[in-house]
Amino acid sequence: MAIKIGITGGIGSGKSVVSRLLEVMGIPVYVSDVETKRIMAVDTFIRSELVALLGEEVYAGGVLNKPFLASYLFGNPRHAGQVNGIVHPRVKDDFRQWAQCRAACSMVGIESAILVEGGFTGEVDAIIMVYAPEEVRIERAVRRDASSRELIEKRIHSQMSDEEKRGYADFVIVNDGETPLIPQVLEIIASLSKKMHYLCSPKK
Repeated sequence: MAIKIGITGGIGSGKSVVSRLLEVMGIPVYVSDVETKRIMAVDTFIRSELVALLGEEVYAGGVLNKPFLASYLFGNPRHAGQVNGIVHPRVKDDFRQWAQCRAACSMVGIESAILVEGGFTGEVDAIIMVYAPEEVRIERAVRRDASSRELIEKRIHSQMSDEEKRGYADFVIVNDGETPLIPQVLEIIASLSKKMHYLCSPKK
């Protein structure tokens, strides 16, 4: 059975870079942001629940109205909880099926900015937090999203703090643009492989 690794970190931390490195090293990664968008587009249960909550406009023209949904989500902290309560259980089921199909792999990963907040900690055996200083994160996100500094800062402060996330992490990868990433990733894989070998070896 595969060891399941959760990869998390705030906006601009570089968790996608770490996920790509893991994939290059032969560890498949479920990118929850991409998969959630796919599920929300095709899942009839989610569609009916969101329409009941927000009205027909949320699927205007038969497709998910992302700007409309985003304005609802950011309008009130309670709103995110309502939408997540509809979407997250379906994403968890999808991840479980995805992981089951890759049971022959020694390790699989799930990348999620809200791994902890979304209640996915119980789905994984180990959590990697990708950390970068806030200023580095802001610069990266402004460049990547062609967004304003003010908007990125607002998004950072709406997320769980790094200090709080760190409390859930089994491993921390520093991605500050100076500390090499590959040795950190290899060290974690070696540590998890050792743990798996110990758990799977016959007890005397």
